[in-house]
This record gives sequence, structure tokens and C-alpha cells, in this order.
Amino acid sequence: MKVPVDADVRRAIKPVICYPNETLPKPNMEIYRRLSERLTKTDETIIPPREARCFTVSAGSVFRITSIDGPQVGDLNLWNSKNLSECFYSGKTRALHGTHLSLGERMWSNFPTLRPMATIIEDTLSWYGIDEFGGAVHDVIGTRCDPYTGNLLKGGHYHHCCHSNLTRALADHTGYSLHDAEDYVHDVLNVFMCTGFTRDTGQYFMKASPVRPGDFIEFFAEIDLLGALSACPGGNCASEHSSDATHCYPLLIEVFAPDPKVLEDWIFPSVNGYDRTHGNL
Repeated sequence: MKVPVDADVRRAIKPVICYPNETLPKPNMEIYRRLSERLTKTDETIIPPREARCFTVSAGSVFRITSIDGPQVGDLNLWNSKNLSECFYSGKTRALHGTHLSLGERMWSNFPTLRPMATIIEDTLSWYGIDEFGGAVHDVIGTRCDPYTGNLLKGGHYHHCCHSNLTRALADHTGYSLHDAEDYVHDVLNVFMCTGFTRDTGQYFMKASPVRPGDFIEFFAEIDLLGALSACPGGNCASEHSSDATHCYPLLIEVFAPDPKVLEDWIFPSVNGYDRTHGNL
């Protein structure tokens, strides 16, 4: 391979942010703070190790995911509870916010709605930042562990990976067949997972999550939500996933109703304003 004489010059070109996000609608963190001070718990769901469960959250409510018993990561899907074709869009969320999410950042829905579905209003791991390896917590780069990639790389048929867990949970909740439910399962927010890209090869890596029992991440539901959370078979993802060998622990989901007075003037997000003519006027 011939290296061009201006190779170093080309590499030295400074990067440009693809989607400057200064004009994104800013979440009102003061309202979220006041809202969090007056919450009434309305529901909870325990996610067993290597399984997934669905839960519902009304617009304006709060849901919290908590590590209990031991360090555990989770794979989160979100849908509009009234229309499952509107779901979390991890790729655009990554483009708008970055590879990992934390306080004040949002989970955005797919086209054509492209609106906030949930906003992170508390995160006990926000202190972690980016470590010396380039690792950070709560990623939107990993797709979810799945039986197809497992079969491709190692052979066999492992059924308790997050993709299959989410599929079973959605089928159980909706009454859909497994095949129909699978069509709605999508790329995830990897809750509590610590990941990044290697500097030398650019490969996606994982490392032991810094999560400990009692740590939690809390979301404000911007629209009516159906969620599904899988307690990943990788446990804290220190060494492997899609395995029955790793120690795994349950996760807790709690749903809270706010004091209605706090949200009296709240404006919930409408669908994206693009006219969808695509130039065909």
C-alpha cells in the first residue's frame, strides 16, 4: 500500500461536529427538580436475572431503574404505548447527544416523529465521566446482545440474550406472536453499561460497570410510554455476555406520579414539524 505524501496533512484536519446541538429544545431542569421532590410511587417491577419485563409510564410521570443485590446492566427499549411504530431511535440520539447519555439528555424517537420520549433527570453515575480507556456509562452504541450474532460467531442457540428477552417480554405484554413482537424490538439504551471504542482498532469494548446496589437512573416520560428492560446475561459485563456463567442480578423499575400542580403549564412534545413532502411539491 502506497502512503500519500500528504497523509499527515490529511490526518491533521480538525473534526467538525456533525449535529451542533445548541439549538435543541432545552429541558427545564428546574421543573424536573421540583417535580422529583413531590412524587408518589404507583408501580414497581422486578426484572429477574437474564430475563426482561415490560412496564408502562404515563406522560408526565417518572420511572427509575435501580441496581439491587449486585452490579448489573440492563438493555432498555421504549415505545409510544399508543403506537408501537414510534420507538426509541438510538442512532439519532447518539448523533444529537453523543455515545453515552446522562443528566439532562434525552431519548429521541424514530422518524417521522423525532421527538423526546424520555429525559434523564437523575443519574447517580454521572460522576464517572470518560475514563482513561475512553469508557463511559449508559451507551447508545451497542445494539443489544442477540442470538443471531452469537450463532454467527460461536454457533449454538442461546435464548436468554437481551434481544430474545425483550422479544419474549413484549410478546407476553401485547399478546403478539414471538415473530411479530420481534419486529418491534430495537436498538437499546445500555443502562449502567460501561463501554467505548479501542484507540488502536476502533472496536467496541465493554468493561466492568461501576454500578453498585442503590445506584439508579431516573427518567421523565415526555409521552405515554411502554418500556421493556432486560437484565443482561452479561451481569456487569466485566468479561462476557450471552452466557449462563456470569453472575447476574435483578433490576428494579419504579414508576412515580408527580404532583399535578408542578406540570400545570407543561407543554408535552408534539411530533416533528417537517412537512414530509420530501421535495415533491
